[in-house]
Amino acid sequence: MASSRYRYTFPRNPKANPKAVVTGGKGSSYYRFTLLTERLIRYEWSEDGGFEDRASTFAVFRYFDAPQYRVVETNDSLEIITDYFHLTYDKKKFSSEGLSVRVGSDLWNYDGKSYGDLGGTARTLDGAYGRVDLEPGVLSRKAYAILDDSKSMLFDDDGWIAIREPGRIDGYVFAYSGEHKAAIRDFYRLSGRQPVLPRWVLGNWWSRYHAYSADEYIELMDHFKREGIPLTTSIVDMDWHRVDDVPPKYGSGWTGYSWNRKLFPDPEGFLQELRNRNLKVALNDHPADGIRAYEDLYPAVAKALNHDTSREEPIKFDCTDRKFMDAYFDVLKLSLEKQGVMFWWIDWQQGTGSKLPSVDPLWVLNHYHYLTSKRNAKDIQRPITFSRYAGAGAHRYPIGFSGDTQTTWEGLEFQPEFTATASNIGYGWWSHDIGGHWGGVRSNQLTVRWVQLGCFSPILRLHSNKSPWNSREPWNYEDEAHRIMKDFLILRHRLIPFLYTMNIRASYESEPLIQPMYWNHPKDEEAYTVPTQYYFGPDLLVAPITSPNSTVTLMGRVRAWLPPGRYVDLFYPHLVYDGGRYMHLHRDLSQIPVLAREGTIVPLDTTPRTGHGAARPTEITLLLVVGRDAHFELVEEPEQQDHHRHGGGDDGDDQPPLSAFARTPISWSQADGVLTIGPEWNGAGARRWRQWNVKLVGHTNTDVQAQVPGFRVTRDVEGGCTTVALGNVHRWQQPHQRDGGGFEISLGRDLQLDVVDVRARAFEVLHRAEMGYEAKDPVWDVFTSGDAVQTRVQRLAALDVDAALKNALMEVWAADGRAEGSAAGYETWVDVKACAGDAVEEALKEYVIV
Repeated sequence: MASSRYRYTFPRNPKANPKAVVTGGKGSSYYRFTLLTERLIRYEWSEDGGFEDRASTFAVFRYFDAPQYRVVETNDSLEIITDYFHLTYDKKKFSSEGLSVRVGSDLWNYDGKSYGDLGGTARTLDGAYGRVDLEPGVLSRKAYAILDDSKSMLFDDDGWIAIREPGRIDGYVFAYSGEHKAAIRDFYRLSGRQPVLPRWVLGNWWSRYHAYSADEYIELMDHFKREGIPLTTSIVDMDWHRVDDVPPKYGSGWTGYSWNRKLFPDPEGFLQELRNRNLKVALNDHPADGIRAYEDLYPAVAKALNHDTSREEPIKFDCTDRKFMDAYFDVLKLSLEKQGVMFWWIDWQQGTGSKLPSVDPLWVLNHYHYLTSKRNAKDIQRPITFSRYAGAGAHRYPIGFSGDTQTTWEGLEFQPEFTATASNIGYGWWSHDIGGHWGGVRSNQLTVRWVQLGCFSPILRLHSNKSPWNSREPWNYEDEAHRIMKDFLILRHRLIPFLYTMNIRASYESEPLIQPMYWNHPKDEEAYTVPTQYYFGPDLLVAPITSPNSTVTLMGRVRAWLPPGRYVDLFYPHLVYDGGRYMHLHRDLSQIPVLAREGTIVPLDTTPRTGHGAARPTEITLLLVVGRDAHFELVEEPEQQDHHRHGGGDDGDDQPPLSAFARTPISWSQADGVLTIGPEWNGAGARRWRQWNVKLVGHTNTDVQAQVPGFRVTRDVEGGCTTVALGNVHRWQQPHQRDGGGFEISLGRDLQLDVVDVRARAFEVLHRAEMGYEAKDPVWDVFTSGDAVQTRVQRLAALDVDAALKNALMEVWAADGRAEGSAAGYETWVDVKACAGDAVEEALKEYVIV
């Protein structure tokens, strides 16, 4: 059997600092409190005086520097006090009367439950029609959140699973008083950070529950290439193995490890063809039924386990048996990996129970698949698995598969919120079935909107079920939908330089790619009222369209909250918004609201390859939003990776040092009008040239004169943007330093975003509206009249025209307070859902900006 050294070695330091421990007790009641920080405390109780110092699935690194705290104790009471909380305890078994923690004005009384009312995530969305109940995270509107860890699985010192002593209590109080990012930082310190993902996972994935043949699958991959739609990852669902021809005496074909030779007569050749196309390959695995006698590898696994094969009894799946798990990985899975399988889609759906209490098979599968995947570092660069969420701590095993959602607008509407709140439990890499999995209706609009969400999601994986009517190939949709889906799939690959940098930020800075609005605005009540809106990186606000287009405006609509500042829409840079208020955003089918605040830099791959894969780009376009100073440090993996060191060494530390990455600082000086790029350090190698372009989003001032000493510069003004193109520029590699080198582009001092042309934008909206021609005249008169703005806003509100049209017009009218005749401060929004017939005025709601 192959060595299992990878599988039982992982970083951990679970024993707490003894200087941070307060413990005591007698008789049949013993307690231990561990002050991890001044805001994070562990509480434990046992009847026998024993406490747990082994790593749990959640708590892996309990050793912190001892914080400042004070203890007040009597014979029957204990108080622990820091600057942030006051714990009171009666020295008896924990109860709501005997253990409490006051944090600010909020008081927590022990109840044995986890609490975090801002939500976390859920194990799966299987069958979800829309919203599902979420497990709590560690963020809350109250001043505290609670994570009960009493029933989680443990790991022994040798890396194998272990169980807890029954009856003991083990939990954590997060006393962060709404400082959400501080709470998450300490959550990661305690539980372990999100790992760095390889670049290729950030591109487009293809999967479908369909009985492909090898030729059909390869032709599909080639069709994507002919379409100019790049992919990085190909998932082959369960029909890769024998399903329908399994003899009934062995049970169903749900679990299987023998290739279906009717569909895949040459598995090695098939997998090699995918590898030749620069695709990473995973197979689906439902492991619950074990290894049955008809399987090709049954004799080999039986031999490894000394299993009697004479009666063809199955080798049962048993995640609590170390010998079975070793055979599962080092005989069964390794044989398939040697054929060319690079990683696995673990599709565990059979519950949380096993032979041992608190040992969840999903946890065992996720943990050991991730660690074992290090042996495939040559193919996948970094450890990875693809599976469902198992609970607090599951963020250490990306990537998550969220399950089989129904193809409905309700399913789409919940996914942005579901993805964002997962960050509240540190889970940053969800992969959804983009387009939905089953049920629902065929809808070009719904599929396009889902793909747009996927483009601005952690992972974009197209997926659907076996129905012949339900598949996600863009060319199977109508022309407009086909074109838009293709555009966004290409854009996803163009975003990889940005996404990879966010991947590093997520791991080393405790900043998940997607964050709820309240993470950055914890004291703004409005930030808690827009659950489908989120930050995508530090500067982009995404508000996906999750409902059908209006039949009048031909646009979808979403209510968004804009924090204070000024923003421009990356997809419609003619619109610039003043923040500090709610706005109703309207976009046609080709656009999704992605707002960038002043002082934003986003690097894009200028020309992603039409072939598959995700190579580092040789030409980069920087999206620059002027108006404030900006900085972005582009982070890339080294061009020549040391796979042994960075793909899983034998020392157990599977995370590369931050110094291993190539970095290019990019800075914009607003006052001077100078953009500085570089120097790149630690990674250029022999290829020290790269083409750069700069796209000023929302700025078309024709006085801009780009100057780069020594280089020929071209400039183009189109679509509300100014693009400045450079030729090949030396990358100025500095292997061990960050000062000196680089180059500067002078664009012009104190550049500002364009002022919205209200009449032009309003005319566009009204011109496209599908309504009576004569009915448009009084609407247009509102925008051409010389009356006061407030009077004209009231006239628009009173007109007997479609409510969605009023909102769309109000958006462009009130967007930019600098615009001549702007309605900012007078905007009136109509609740479209509440409107019925002519009773429009009854549904008016006003948001007045002071």
